[in-house]
Amino acid sequence: MSLSLYDLTVPNYLQTLGAVSGFLKKGAAFCEEQGIAPDEIVQARIVDDMLPFSFQIASIAQHSLGAVEAARSGTAQPPRDPGTYTYADLQKLVDDAQAGLEKVTPDALNACEGKDVIFHLGKHQLPFTAENFLLSFAFPNFYFHATTAYDILRARGVKLGKVDFLGRMRMKM
Repeated sequence: MSLSLYDLTVPNYLQTLGAVSGFLKKGAAFCEEQGIAPDEIVQARIVDDMLPFSFQIASIAQHSLGAVEAARSGTAQPPRDPGTYTYADLQKLVDDAQAGLEKVTPDALNACEGKDVIFHLGKHQLPFTAENFLLSFAFPNFYFHATTAYDILRARGVKLGKVDFLGRMRMKM
């Protein structure tokens, strides 16, 4: 069995984006139950020197749909967190990333194999092929930020378990 670039990326992105959407909903419900404004979570961090929850969610969108768009365009950059997101804005970022990835066709993404992608980081440029960008850069970042967002919600008291992070698995039917 051979796996294509699409097979290796888009279904995995969609699975985890679905999980993130789910734990964001649980976070909103927790806030309502506890009488906490959901926007208090937007700037939450586990430790003082880390980037806030809003950056984690913006990064999830950037390293999924944004990464696929970068594979197609040949250029990428870090996510921008304007610092003005509301909790609802963050939920929309995840929903929009999911909707955008659902429109990506296997042929369109598979056609990017071997294509150059340059990640621009200030004055630095990191050169990749599309597949190496997605699999060795975007994926690790995507999962790191998804895990960190999950952990921030857990640290705030949201009742989440492993199944909330795993999302809907693609089991044999």
